[in-house]
Amino acid sequence: MELWLWVSIGILVAIIIALSVKVHILQKSAKEIEIAFADRLVTDTNILIDISSRDKHMRRLANAINEQLRILRTERRRFQQGDLELKHAVTNISHDLRTPLTAICGYLELLEQEEKSETITRYLEIIRDRTDILTQLSEDLFRYSVIISTKDRAIREPVTINTVLEESIAAFYSVFAERNIVPRIQISETKVTRMLDRSSLSRVFSNLISNAIKYSDGDFTVILSENGEMRFSNMASGLDELQAARLFDRFYTVETARKSTGLGLAISKTLVEQMNGTISAKYENGRLEFHIFFP
Repeated sequence: MELWLWVSIGILVAIIIALSVKVHILQKSAKEIEIAFADRLVTDTNILIDISSRDKHMRRLANAINEQLRILRTERRRFQQGDLELKHAVTNISHDLRTPLTAICGYLELLEQEEKSETITRYLEIIRDRTDILTQLSEDLFRYSVIISTKDRAIREPVTINTVLEESIAAFYSVFAERNIVPRIQISETKVTRMLDRSSLSRVFSNLISNAIKYSDGDFTVILSENGEMRFSNMASGLDELQAARLFDRFYTVETARKSTGLGLAISKTLVEQMNGTISAKYENGRLEFHIFFP
């Protein structure tokens, strides 16, 4: 009886050891798949996931993931090609628009100097308004094409954010006065210096201030903290959460900003990310707030 007991115990111990080894092999294979999968997602390579285990179930899993990686790689290359074609198209369109628009503006100026009736004057004002919108669009397209084509050639230098922000706000003084907006400004007395492109930073601030003027209900707040965190906010009853979430989308505009090209904030987002910063927008209780941070 004792012999059978010991035999049973021995068999159970062998089974436990075998199962433990099996579990260890499966864990090792899962870890190999995890590491390889994470690497393939960020690396442009044709190397597929391979594991040391001969377990058919784990190898079937690795093969299934490899198949999805092939599909993902194909879609990624298609996206990259489409994005490149879009960049070239934007560049070409911006150049093609600027030349005829310059001629149109020139002839408009000549027409405005001639004697004309009230009806013709009104029509010319409408044409001028629409031409100004097209001119703004062509300029934004040109700036955007330059930004996306020179993203690797940005000039980095020590920039005091306080100074650039103050200069940007001062440049809009007359516009604030026209809209009866009294800016609420809180800029840290401590100098906040980062390695940035000064002109790009100035463009970001100008676009955000201009956006605030478009949507503001009569207020505007700018806050720069000692850690470099920046907040631009204003009441904007003409917006909602869904519209605010799409403000960074290229060419997206809302009815309250009819003269907007939909590229200003997209340009700002591109520039901030090129300088290794983050930018986001949120809309709560009727208030639109932009948050920028450069680590």
